[in-house]
Amino acid sequence: MKTRYLLFPLLAILMTTHSMAQSSTLLVHVEGCRQPTNAVVLVVSNGQLYPVDTLGTDTNSNFQFVLAEKKPAFFLVRLTSPSLRKEMQPMHMLLLPGEEVSMDVHVDTLTSNLHIMHVAGSKNMEEYRQFNNLLTDAMSSPSLQSQLPQRVEQLLVANRSNLMSAFLVTFFENDFANYAALYKYIGDELVKTYPDNDFVLHLLDKTKGMLLAGVPAPDIEMPDRDGKLRKLSSLKGKVVLLDFWASWCRPCRGENPNVVRLYHQYHDKGFEIFSVSLDKNRNDWLAAIKQDGLVWENHVSDLKGWTSSGGKTYGISSIPATVLIGPDGIIIARNLRGRELENALKEIFENE
Repeated sequence: MKTRYLLFPLLAILMTTHSMAQSSTLLVHVEGCRQPTNAVVLVVSNGQLYPVDTLGTDTNSNFQFVLAEKKPAFFLVRLTSPSLRKEMQPMHMLLLPGEEVSMDVHVDTLTSNLHIMHVAGSKNMEEYRQFNNLLTDAMSSPSLQSQLPQRVEQLLVANRSNLMSAFLVTFFENDFANYAALYKYIGDELVKTYPDNDFVLHLLDKTKGMLLAGVPAPDIEMPDRDGKLRKLSSLKGKVVLLDFWASWCRPCRGENPNVVRLYHQYHDKGFEIFSVSLDKNRNDWLAAIKQDGLVWENHVSDLKGWTSSGGKTYGISSIPATVLIGPDGIIIARNLRGRELENALKEIFENE
C-alpha cells in the first residue's frame, strides 16, 4: 500500500485549532499485547513518516486521541510495545469533523499484524477495517492473496461515497492502466462532496481526459496490409474489439488464440476485431498474423512502434491493450482479456 499520496497538511491539522473547528475523538481498545502499548501518531512529509505525538494506553488498554479541525483529517497511528517482535505497519485514520469513533484492535505479537475487530461511529473507518483485514488475511493465505485485488475492488465500489475510498484506491497505483475506470468512478462521486480534497483531486488528475467506459470511441484511420486506409468508424453498428498488439509482444501472442476463438464464436452475431500493430518491421507483422491465424480483415499499422498514431489516440503505454466498443460507438470497457473478455461477449451476445 502506498502512502506517498498523503499530501494533506497533516502537521497543521494535528497542531492547530481553528475557530470554527469541531472536536473529533478517536478511542482505540488494544488486545493481544501483554505489556504496555504506546500509540505513535504520525504524519507524512516528503515520502517519510514522522511521529508528532505518542499516546500511552490506560489500565484498560485504551488510548484516546482528540483533535479539532473543520476539514476531514488523515493521519497514521502505529502501535508499539515491548511484546512485539517487529515493527508494525501504521493504521491509516480518517476523522470527519465532529465524529466520535471507537475501535477494537487485536495485535498478533508473533507477526506484528493486527486485525481491526470492531468500528463504531465512522463509515470511513469501517471501510478501512475491512480493507486492513483483507490485507492481513492475504498475508497468511496464497489463495486469499490471489483474490485480493478483486476483493479490494469490490469493497471500493460498494463504498464509493466514502472519502476513505479516495485514499484506498491508491492500492492499485502500480497497476493504474487496468484500474483507471475505478479511479474515475470513485473520483466522479467524491468530487460532489469533497471538491477540494487532495486525494479526490489526485484521482481527477490521474483520469483527466482518459478514454474510459461510457465515452465515445475516437476514430482511427491507418493503413492496412495493402497500404489502404481503414477506419475504425467503418465498423459502427458492430461490437468491436480494438486490439493493440505487436509481433514481438509475448503476452499478446499468448492471448491471440483466445481472441481467435472468440472471433469465430461471435463473428456471425456481429463481433468484429480491429487490430492495431505496434510493430516497426512489416515482415514480422505479417508473419505473426499468419502464424497466429488472425483471419479478420481489419489489420492496420503505420509501422511506427510506440509512436503509432492509433496508440497515441488511445493513450497506449503498454500492450496487450484492448478497448471493447459497442454498436453505438461508445466504449464498453478497456483492457479485457482472457475470461473477462469472454464473459463480456457472452453477456452481450447470449443475453440478447
